[in-house]
Amino acid sequence: MVQLIIMDKTNQQFDHVIGICHEVFVRKMKDYGTAWRILRPKSMTDQIYIKAQRIRSIEEKGVSKIEEDARDEFIGIINYCSMALIQLELGTSDEELPADITEQKYMANLMMAKNLMMAKNHDYGEAWRQMRVSSYTDLILMKIKRTKQIEDNQGITLTSEGIDANYLDMINYAIFGLIKLEFE
Repeated sequence: MVQLIIMDKTNQQFDHVIGICHEVFVRKMKDYGTAWRILRPKSMTDQIYIKAQRIRSIEEKGVSKIEEDARDEFIGIINYCSMALIQLELGTSDEELPADITEQKYMANLMMAKNLMMAKNHDYGEAWRQMRVSSYTDLILMKIKRTKQIEDNQGITLTSEGIDANYLDMINYAIFGLIKLEFE
């Protein structure tokens, strides 16, 4: 019974964080459209790397010199990962993707990440709650290195999950980080 209550709390907190990310995504889409559609998946991975590396730098230095903080960067990681999943599905394009379709695909990716998280959370028993935010940063950086290696191998893996699975894991680690920053 206690486990069900905790998992319901996780479900609610996850939805809260998704709401924050969705709002930022929609506002930026109104400003920029879907200009990111020109980026190849490898470039998306590099954008995610920049954000994760900045979080690590802030964690290690304890201060940042620009206004955006680790919270903003975690939101960026989540949004870039969803965009990267869209790029994997549709490929790069000079054409704008209609806002309604973009938003549907964006949310579908976050729901896919949530379903994965809930399944893993059931098996691991909320172990992520005992972790430090800096561990999520490190895990995201590790997933980026794995993704880059798979990209360098033209997407071919022998026993590992593909690029999409790594993006989904990065979304979940970033959401865990945001839950910790928002609620604890």
